[in-house]
Amino acid sequence: MHWHTHTVFNQPTPLSNSNLFLSDCALRDAVGREGAEWDTDLLASIGQQLGTAESLELGRLANGNPPELLRYSVTGERLDDVRFHPAWHLLMQGLCANRVHNLAWEDHARKGAFVARAARFILHAQVEAGTLCPVTMTFAATPLLQQTLPKPFHEWLSPLLSDRYDPHFAPGGQKRGILIGMGMTEKQGGSDVLSNTTRAEKCNDGSYRLVGHKWFFSVPQSDAHLVLAQAKGGLSCFFVPRFLPDGQRNAVRLERLKEKLGNRSNASSEVEFLDASGWLLGEEGEGVRQILRMGGLTRFDCALGSHGLMRRALSVALYHAHQRQTFGKNLIDQPLMRDVLSRMALMLEGQTALLFRLARAWDRRDDVEEAALARLFTPAAKYSVCKAGIPFVAEAMEVLGGIGYCEESELPRLYREMPVNSIWEGSGNIMCLDVLRVLAKQPGILDLLTDDFAQVKGQDRHFDRSWRQLQQKLRKPQEAQGREITQQLFLLGTGGQMLRHASPPMAQAWCRMMLDTRGGSLMSEQLQHDVLLRATGRVG
Repeated sequence: MHWHTHTVFNQPTPLSNSNLFLSDCALRDAVGREGAEWDTDLLASIGQQLGTAESLELGRLANGNPPELLRYSVTGERLDDVRFHPAWHLLMQGLCANRVHNLAWEDHARKGAFVARAARFILHAQVEAGTLCPVTMTFAATPLLQQTLPKPFHEWLSPLLSDRYDPHFAPGGQKRGILIGMGMTEKQGGSDVLSNTTRAEKCNDGSYRLVGHKWFFSVPQSDAHLVLAQAKGGLSCFFVPRFLPDGQRNAVRLERLKEKLGNRSNASSEVEFLDASGWLLGEEGEGVRQILRMGGLTRFDCALGSHGLMRRALSVALYHAHQRQTFGKNLIDQPLMRDVLSRMALMLEGQTALLFRLARAWDRRDDVEEAALARLFTPAAKYSVCKAGIPFVAEAMEVLGGIGYCEESELPRLYREMPVNSIWEGSGNIMCLDVLRVLAKQPGILDLLTDDFAQVKGQDRHFDRSWRQLQQKLRKPQEAQGREITQQLFLLGTGGQMLRHASPPMAQAWCRMMLDTRGGSLMSEQLQHDVLLRATGRVG
């Protein structure tokens, strides 16, 4: 472009109109390896659609125009509704059409459906992350509701498993698709849900009356919420619909929407229950057990979501580095920048391998050993992947320089989005305590780890030394070591997958980078070339 004062040149164009699936060799390999090769054609189609400039613009619009709380109608009637920008609805329509909210729970779900769904989730995360919250809540709640949905709401099962997004303000049984939210935490407790004070009293018709509040009420526009409250038999889980079976509004009052650092497209609210009606799921006193069943699924999605955001940040940085000229070379060819980008790409190679091995474990959760692996590595992955996201996106910003810090770039939104997955569904310390709990109480878990890591023993000295160090710590684990143990466990799980499936040079480079605490190692030029090619969807 020519101005009166200067000519604009050497300014890379923003990344758009790329295929988010085909440009990611690590993702493509993992999908095929872990049992969802049957979905690759659809994933390529989804990746092409989501990578368009139009889809990326929807993500920008949804975050630039946050939801609004509508307490009352023009006639003064209580509404307790939320108004979203049209971009939000289009993004939600795509998520539901791609069955990211229920693919694994269909009556005839294919083997590997959990793996396919994880890939679809990561692709959508690269466009817009706020819309993943209602999808995650619904996905996690569905298997519980399939088993325990109260009789007055059995007609909801069909829209719960549909591929339709239906935002109409109507009872769930009248809709083509429904969403489920959750209300667990209160002002005084946060993650300590046993301190909840919301009360539930049983009525003659078998329903319960709830009185109390929730400090964080996810997806307030949902057709129903799963809510924790204190019943006579202890902390229990209740199904609290937006509309009652007779069509009347339930007495759930939206007090305000949270004004958050990021995740601004998504509505998070505070609510009060004024004799709201709820239906018990399971038995009284089973609330913690019920949320733990759902918590594994939501925590896995947190790790997937953070990984997707990291992948997008790397893609933006690589695209810029291939175009930008600095000191007579393309930025990608400057040795120090090439090393930085290669290390970022290699980190994501490992994350992808571990996350999709974990997706396979969830897919085969009826197997005792697979279920144990999922139970242990899900909180470890949430802790480690989500923690890594914030500095990772900051590094991508530095690749772009000043423009990466400006709102015209995607990266500020990605950066603001990053902390939420570390906090929601249990913050970092909660994840580490959960890992310690599994290591202490899960029968045979240490033997399972020993057998698993024995399969790659002797392939890399850094891996072998790190495993010996962790074994020493696990003899008498201290709570104060929780973060160190969790991180080391995650890295060993990831290293094991890299040693199994990556090329030997790449696997060994990953182990040196992530497990050799001395540092100082450099990647060979050939390995940098190979890693960066894979990060752009090409193979040398």
